[in-house]
Amino acid sequence: MDAQGRGRADDIDPADQWVLNPSTGEYELRLTPSAPQSTVPRPRRTGGGAMGARATGTRTRTATAAGPGTREMPEVVPGPRRRRGAPPETQPGRRRTKPQKSKGKKILLWTSGTLAVLLVATAGAGYLYYQHLNDNITTVSEDGASTGGFSKDRAINVLIIGTDKRSGAGNKGYGDANSVGHADTTILLHVSKDRTNATAMSIPRDMIVDIPDCPTEQADGSTKDIAGTPEARFNVSLGQSERTPSCTMRTVTELTGIKPDHFLVADFNAVKTLSTAVGGVEVCLKKDIDDPKSHLKLSAGKHTIQGEQALAFVRTRHSVGFGSDLSRIQIQQQFLSSLMRKLKSNDTLTSPSKMLKLAEAGTKALTVDSQLDDLRKLAALGQEIGKVDTKNLTFTTVPVVDNTDGATVLPAPTKAQALFDTIKDDVSLTEVKKQQKAKEAAKLKGTRAKASEVRVNIYNGGAAAGSAQETLTYLQNQEGVTKSSQLGNADKTQAKTTLAYDPDQADQARKLADIMGLPSSALKPGEGSSEDSAQGLPAMVLILGEDFKGAGVSLSSSAANLDVEKNTADKETCAE
Repeated sequence: MDAQGRGRADDIDPADQWVLNPSTGEYELRLTPSAPQSTVPRPRRTGGGAMGARATGTRTRTATAAGPGTREMPEVVPGPRRRRGAPPETQPGRRRTKPQKSKGKKILLWTSGTLAVLLVATAGAGYLYYQHLNDNITTVSEDGASTGGFSKDRAINVLIIGTDKRSGAGNKGYGDANSVGHADTTILLHVSKDRTNATAMSIPRDMIVDIPDCPTEQADGSTKDIAGTPEARFNVSLGQSERTPSCTMRTVTELTGIKPDHFLVADFNAVKTLSTAVGGVEVCLKKDIDDPKSHLKLSAGKHTIQGEQALAFVRTRHSVGFGSDLSRIQIQQQFLSSLMRKLKSNDTLTSPSKMLKLAEAGTKALTVDSQLDDLRKLAALGQEIGKVDTKNLTFTTVPVVDNTDGATVLPAPTKAQALFDTIKDDVSLTEVKKQQKAKEAAKLKGTRAKASEVRVNIYNGGAAAGSAQETLTYLQNQEGVTKSSQLGNADKTQAKTTLAYDPDQADQARKLADIMGLPSSALKPGEGSSEDSAQGLPAMVLILGEDFKGAGVSLSSSAANLDVEKNTADKETCAE
């Protein structure tokens, strides 16, 4: 107690560093024990008690700083601090009121000192925790199958793969304990360039696709070429024949024409730990479910599920819909929509404990590609994806038709390609009207040239044989586009019809788009032109793609009219 009273104890109370100046009647901060005080004497107070001078509010000191011969002076110090909540009049030896300036200084001293200690302590702990989370991350080489990583100035495509690997506590009881981990649940997540919308496209595991050759990095650093398999189930693009996620990446590119930037792989444990970390995910059922194969037993209505029950929910298929994998995809999309809403809710974002649990669960449960080998990179990707409002996150599934074997499905030729092209062209499946209008205005709004001024060279890039000549005849004879030529086949086949032109040909491009019924996505400004075969003047380049429907048939379409099933993440749906 004596040490604290002299201001030399490590646990000194900041309040005890304030002393009363007899000449001013105000409290002043005593920075050091030897700081000089006023030389004006003040009568010693009386008051007995076993505590002596400390109890009576006085003690003596020698003002050594004033030089030799200085006499000892009484120093008046505050009496005992009042209990919190006690009225000022119960404080012996202390004035009832104290100037606001002194109170402010006291608070500043206390809070700044405490804050400094906390910053030093948490800085070390933060770094250690960062290292801990970084060590949780498991990476696998993308073997050159990706774009090399996302960037903020373009759209993002992430392949999310859920495997049926039974590793982890309690998971072997689900059967097929020796599974190598196939691509059981696969979603291609496309985030638009402007981050206003996103599309999550599920790829059925039993869909027949061509799996391409896959060069795969081995443990010793060498590369092994794993042979592809034509007309195989999509799910064997992972695990089978030692295929890694990069092989699934290549299969998706082969199927859709879209090259993913990254992949994320999750096993059974990811569903259990992530659902628990957020405090449960709310789901809805239109009927009772009792599925002994997935171990799910729930009554009709709403439920908040987590852990084993959440895993059982996303695995069930025999008790929902038609009992097929397609029915299970729908229930998985419902679960993921609800999970997204929970992740973006204030209940989660403002809870430090939930955020820490999510950080732990996420870094432990996921295997990512080698471009995401650092927590900062993973967090940066998460921030970009998190910019999308859930009302503009659309879940859909590759349109399919039944295969002749009755057990597998095939991509629906026209519908599937239309969906792939919509995603590739960065067109939202939701009603983002402002975005669509802005895109249309940028390319299609403006002056139009006369039909007779339009110069265009036509190539066949995948349309039916004779389409280029048919289009030339139509443009010249019916639309007055006389300065046009057809130059045979393009260098390569392409899915979509395109019109490339130089900036000073924009008015011609808009006129031809009106005539042909070309959507804004078909217009490729700044991609050059060729020479007019008749006069050697610059001409636009029209390449008729596989989507070409015939001369005079409009190609304009909108995502709203796309013939695919879709639902947005902001809306709650109930499994049937």
